[in-house]
Amino acid sequence: MSDYAVVNPATGETLATYPTVSADELEAAIAQADAAYRTWRDTPVAERAARIRRVAELHRERRDELAEIIVREMGKPLAAAVGEVDFAADITEYYADNAEKVTGDQPIDIIGEGTAVIRRTPLGVLLGIMPWNFPYYQVARFAAPNIVVGNTILLKHAPQCPESAAAIAKIYEDAGLGDGVYTNVYATNDQAATIIADKRVQGVSVTGSERAGAAVAEIAGRNLKKVALELGGSDPFILLSTDDLDGAVQAAVDARLDNTGQSCNAAKRFIVQEGLYDAFLEKFTAAMTGAKVGDPFADDTVLGPLSSVTAAERLAAQVDKAVSQGARLVAGGTRDGAFYAPTVLADVTSDMDAYREEFFGPVGVVYKVADEDEAVAVANDTPFGLGSYVFTTDEEQAERVANRIDAGMVYVNVVLADSPELPFGGVKRSGTGREMGLLAADEFVNKKLIRIGA
Repeated sequence: MSDYAVVNPATGETLATYPTVSADELEAAIAQADAAYRTWRDTPVAERAARIRRVAELHRERRDELAEIIVREMGKPLAAAVGEVDFAADITEYYADNAEKVTGDQPIDIIGEGTAVIRRTPLGVLLGIMPWNFPYYQVARFAAPNIVVGNTILLKHAPQCPESAAAIAKIYEDAGLGDGVYTNVYATNDQAATIIADKRVQGVSVTGSERAGAAVAEIAGRNLKKVALELGGSDPFILLSTDDLDGAVQAAVDARLDNTGQSCNAAKRFIVQEGLYDAFLEKFTAAMTGAKVGDPFADDTVLGPLSSVTAAERLAAQVDKAVSQGARLVAGGTRDGAFYAPTVLADVTSDMDAYREEFFGPVGVVYKVADEDEAVAVANDTPFGLGSYVFTTDEEQAERVANRIDAGMVYVNVVLADSPELPFGGVKRSGTGREMGLLAADEFVNKKLIRIGA
């Protein structure tokens, strides 16, 4: 039986299976990507940009079809699925718009006579190992910048997203990028290791769990390949002061429940100044439990099922362990198949597993702190360092706290503000490298120095 299957998490029904790639097919895919690179790297930048622009256009033309696919595959509510398709189109278009900028020479002011520039040239064939939680968005932010700079792409998607993987591959093919510039491969983990080790492949980008990232990084390191990792997060939401508590609470809920709570940069730990704590906890709990759970195809659904029954069981086990170790279950904590009720935990202490775990689902943990210093200490007391959120009415405090937080991203008084031009990535066990923005196009290029004498 194939590892690749569409299993509707809302119903448990297996809708389709897809065969994994054979050894001969995989060899042919790598060879084609390598051959395509020899031509694609010399293709004028304007033409590369035009092809990528067409990819963005096709996302918009097929948005309803694409959205429905991922509702079936991983239970994303329909409105969120449509929004993801639109965001993927925006990201892709951004690199078409900025193709000249991301490929242009960077002059250096030299000491002495002559000139020097940094010229960005592509590396070759790259492997992308993508997750199930954002099947279009994740591909866009990896593939678009790298194709614009002249690399070619082999794309291994998550086994539960084969239909969306095929739909994306069809878009790239229809945009004139199908003959080895972008190739979807239904590869096993062992086959992915084979791809990374292949001398024709020059780098790998993975978005996923710590376990997956460590495994890929080990293989890449053993084969001296460049690797970029975007892994988990347990992002803090720090509330120090506010003129609008209801607005701050809604922002907190929005940041926690995006994608049914299955987002690596979702706010997961809510660190609240003690003077606001009781009112925040009451309002936050009411708003969390008031979120509509149901059919992901329904217009008013906020939370669909988790991506699978296994994911829901894993989340339930984490919550049960937290409660058994002394955490207070304020609300929720129940499972129905792949559906998990919005859940609020309090009184979590540093000796509990939940203190440093990532809850990948609609679970919010609320902490009480005395002041700014304690808030920063709790925020940083985590193995992760992806995103963070700071809410305060004090501009100087916002600057101080933003500087002190150990994370790749800090958003002040705003949530869900990701945008194509903003770099995305983290530190510590949240990964290495950056995606989106101009920095994404610098991950897999040769920054070649060209020094010319007088």
